[in-house]
Amino acid sequence: MSNFLTSVKTFLETEDGPTAVEYAVMLALILVACIATVQTLGTSANSKFEEINGYLGGGAE
Repeated sequence: MSNFLTSVKTFLETEDGPTAVEYAVMLALILVACIATVQTLGTSANSKFEEINGYLGGGAE
């Protein structure tokens, strides 16, 4: 148990902990940006396909 507490104390004293948190926050922000971009592109592509379908006179049969 003493070994564990020593390693936790060392981890908190070094700057590895805050760095890991900073990387996790950056990763979360990048993922949110990617999801928003993919969602926007998907919506744009869907409306473009519907527009083309309208020009071709297609419909659900």
